[in-house]
Amino acid sequence: MAIPRPSFEDAIEAVRTGETDLCIIPVENSLIGRIADIHHLLPDSGLHIVGEHFLPIHHQLLGLKDATLDGVTDVYSQAPALAQCRGIMRTRKLKVHNWYDTAGSAKHVAELGDVHAAAIASVLAGEIYGLKVLAPDVEDEHHNATRFLIMARQMEMPPVGGKTVTSFVFQVKNVPAALYKAMGGFATNGVNMTKLESYQLGGSFNATRFYADIQGHPDEPAVARALEELGFYTTHLDILGAYPAHPFREDMP
Repeated sequence: MAIPRPSFEDAIEAVRTGETDLCIIPVENSLIGRIADIHHLLPDSGLHIVGEHFLPIHHQLLGLKDATLDGVTDVYSQAPALAQCRGIMRTRKLKVHNWYDTAGSAKHVAELGDVHAAAIASVLAGEIYGLKVLAPDVEDEHHNATRFLIMARQMEMPPVGGKTVTSFVFQVKNVPAALYKAMGGFATNGVNMTKLESYQLGGSFNATRFYADIQGHPDEPAVARALEELGFYTTHLDILGAYPAHPFREDMP
């Protein structure tokens, strides 16, 4: 059974306290990049990444049954959805209102009863709240997709041999070329790094902590060697999870 929570932090807390077994957090989108700051949320949460899911996202411009596309002046939706649909908002000169989530924006438009108001949400949200599609698939690019991470209290690594993604955070030593040297082990061992992000730690503007995704299992010899070499140039290394790669990765451009 799915249990909604108002924020990413609340969803993580529900798992941490045992209220739920898993939480699913959107972390990046193919159009706008990062959604949740997972490297801030995960390391201190006590949770582990046990899976990933890629979901193609198609947004609809929804309005009341009597509304017309030309009559819409205001649009409501969650910030990431609005950012994925800049084109229609710009060309139609719509006034933008940030709402707490996409389904909630559909509910709000239905309650407003204003034919000039529209929501950016899913077809299902429109059906639930009695709205019609004024403009279909209004995302800026139709390859729009969001990656979600599935998290649990216990680490559940898959067996070695399948297609695996390993996620971790690390902090490099404060010496010249530390990051360059830290990355060298992945290059020499033929381990593909698919994501690397830096972020500030403790109010400092020195980007010394990093979040990374690599292809491979920590127990595979090449990955183990790369992680061992990484340890020589870091003060902290935390494996957040190793989990099966989602089939969507095979279809990426």
